[in-house]
Amino acid sequence: MDWLSVNPGEAPIIVSVPHAGTDVPEDLHVSLLSLELARHDADFFVDQLYEFAAELGATIVRTAISRTVIDVNRDPSGQSLYPGQATTGLCPETSFEGTSLYKPGMEPDDAEVARRRACFFDPFHEALSAQISRLRRRHSRIVLYDAHSILSQVPRLFEGELPQFNIGSFDGRSCAPSLTEGVAAACSGYATAVNGRFKGGWITRHYGDPENGVHAIQMELAMRGYLDETGPWPPVWDKARAERLQPVLRDVLSACLAFAKGAAQ
Repeated sequence: MDWLSVNPGEAPIIVSVPHAGTDVPEDLHVSLLSLELARHDADFFVDQLYEFAAELGATIVRTAISRTVIDVNRDPSGQSLYPGQATTGLCPETSFEGTSLYKPGMEPDDAEVARRRACFFDPFHEALSAQISRLRRRHSRIVLYDAHSILSQVPRLFEGELPQFNIGSFDGRSCAPSLTEGVAAACSGYATAVNGRFKGGWITRHYGDPENGVHAIQMELAMRGYLDETGPWPPVWDKARAERLQPVLRDVLSACLAFAKGAAQ
């Protein structure tokens, strides 16, 4: 499966990258209003931003499939992660801004959603589950770090400008408080929110099991930290900005490792 990338490491941390992909299978092109729109809401370059994680021994699990095809960070039952708030679903029919993604009458029906789930959602989570099990056999506790980014301003989803670092632990249910505190401390000096608009997606909520040694935490970055949000879209990699942000992210993952290894209880 060339769309699914699993790079195993031996350290007690997994970096999940569910939304950096922009691939859309050719058989879906005819139903979409435009490929550009279908790729617009990707977490651009998040996989590149965290490439250094391999140097720390992290396992990295990534899908290249666009979230428009299927969002592997949504509840497969279709239940909203944020009841009462605007969001997107398992097979989104609109962009973050509320723009229709499909030509009228060509939205995915139940059978198509089931097909996409079998093709992409299930294999991604089988791979992620396998890595969690592998590392838990080696370590008494591990950290599942779910890596994301989003535009600093998306009026339909939240008011005003998003803080640079947005940490989600499902309101403290997906990991130990000391892990959240350690990650937040590594972000000191930057605008940071903990369990604000982003509390963690389905990956964080589904896999987080602190009592059994799996501590899941989500990081949602404001894109302005590593690319120019005001330029043409899709954006280009901004090396200078990324190089300023990556040392902080290295400190964040180091805090996760310290927690997993027991240096932080």
